[in-house]
Amino acid sequence: MSASFYAGAPSRPCFAPPTDGRTFTTRNRTARPALIIQPDVVPLSPEFNGGESIITILNSYNDSSTPFYVEHNDDTLSAIMTSPHTIHWNKAHMSHLSSHPHALPCPSLVEAIGNTPLIRLHHASEITGCTIYGKAEFMNPGGSVKDRAALSIIQDGFARGALSKGGTIVEGTAGNTGIGITLVAHALGCKAVIVVPETQSREKLDFLRMIGADLRLVPARPYRDPGNYVHVSRRLAEETGAFWANQFDNTANRDAHRTTTAPEIWSQLDGKVDAFTCSCGSGGTLAGIAFGLRELAQRDGRKSPEIVLADPEGSGLYGWVTANDLSITGSSITEGIGQSRVTANLEGCAPDHAERIPDAEALEQIYQLTMKEGLSVGGSSGINIAAAIRTARRLGPGHTIVTILSDGGARYQSKLFNPDFLRSKNLPTPPWM
Repeated sequence: MSASFYAGAPSRPCFAPPTDGRTFTTRNRTARPALIIQPDVVPLSPEFNGGESIITILNSYNDSSTPFYVEHNDDTLSAIMTSPHTIHWNKAHMSHLSSHPHALPCPSLVEAIGNTPLIRLHHASEITGCTIYGKAEFMNPGGSVKDRAALSIIQDGFARGALSKGGTIVEGTAGNTGIGITLVAHALGCKAVIVVPETQSREKLDFLRMIGADLRLVPARPYRDPGNYVHVSRRLAEETGAFWANQFDNTANRDAHRTTTAPEIWSQLDGKVDAFTCSCGSGGTLAGIAFGLRELAQRDGRKSPEIVLADPEGSGLYGWVTANDLSITGSSITEGIGQSRVTANLEGCAPDHAERIPDAEALEQIYQLTMKEGLSVGGSSGINIAAAIRTARRLGPGHTIVTILSDGGARYQSKLFNPDFLRSKNLPTPPWM
C-alpha cells in the first residue's frame, strides 16, 4: 500500500535527504493514529523537495511489521513511521534544484539561504474551501525573502568581475534587502553601505546597525526626486567606485527566484499550483517566481498558474495591471512594497490579475495568523495573504494557491503592533493589545 509523507521541515518531510545516494536513518516521530497501513513503497508527496520522483522505504526496520500512523490532511496523506527507518535517496531527484539541503552541514551562511518550507494557512484555507500555502521566507538567515536576491546580485557581481573580495557594495533599500546584502557581503569578504529612507521601522534600522552595515539615512522622497534613496545610492557608488547592487533594475534579483524559489514551490506541490499571489517592490520576487512557474508548467505540460499581483494603496502597480495606468491613489503603512514605475525586473512579467489591498484588510490577516496559527509576519505578508484569499474566492473551492510570507512581524513592532500608532492612522489594533 502507498502513502505520502507530509513536509514537516523545509521543503521536505521531518528528515533531510543526503544528496549523494547514501542511505540514512531517521528518528521516531508520532502522529495521531487515524488509519493504519503496512509499510511498503511510499510515493514522493507534493510537499516533498524533489517533486516527481519516488523514494522507497526499505524493509530494514527493527520490526518489519510495524505500521505507519497515517493522518488525513485535506487531500494529502501524511505518513510518519513509528520506528526508525532507512531511506534511499537518489541524487538525480535533486538535480534541478539549487537550494542546499539544510540538514546537512552548510559551508557558510550562503548555503543556508533558500529551501524554505511551505506552510498551510489553515484559516485562509478553511474560509475559502481552497488550500492556501505560505512560503516561509522569514526563515532565511537574514529573516526575509530578500536574502535570495542579495545573494544572487552579489554572486552575479563577482561573476561579471564588477565585484571582488574586499570590495564595497552600496544599495538603496527599505531595509530587508540591506540586511540580506550586509550579511552576504560579510560572509563573502565584502563591506556594505546601505542607504535607507528615514521613515522605515526603527527595528530594521537598529538591526542594520547591529550587523555592521554602514547605514546612511535620507529623507523619504518620491522616485522622481533626485534625493530619492535609490538615486542617492547610485551616486554614492559612482563617486566611491563601489559596486551598486541596484536591486530594482538588476535582473539577477528575479533570476534568484526563477531558479530557486519557483522550482522549490513546484517540487513541494508536485506542480499542483493554481495561482500565485505576491506583492511587489523591486519586482524580483513576483516576476522571478512568475517566470519560473510558467517555465515549469510548460516543461511538464501543465496549465500555468495564475499570477496575481497584490498591491497596497499608494502604489501604481494595480493600475498598471488592470488599466495600463501607473497613477497613484491613497497611502499605506506597509513598508518595502508598492511602486510607481515598471522596474527592469518587472518587464515582461505580465501578471494575469491584480488585487489592491487596504491596510485594514492586511492587518486583519496578520493578527489572525498570529493568534490562531502562531505565525508572526510583516505587512507585505498580510497583503499577500489577503490577495490569496480574494483569489481563492474568485477561483472557487478546490484550488491550490501559494503566496509569500516575506518576513517576520518583529521588524514592525513599533508600527504594526503599536496600538497608539495604529489608532493615529485609524487602523485596527491587535485584539490582544
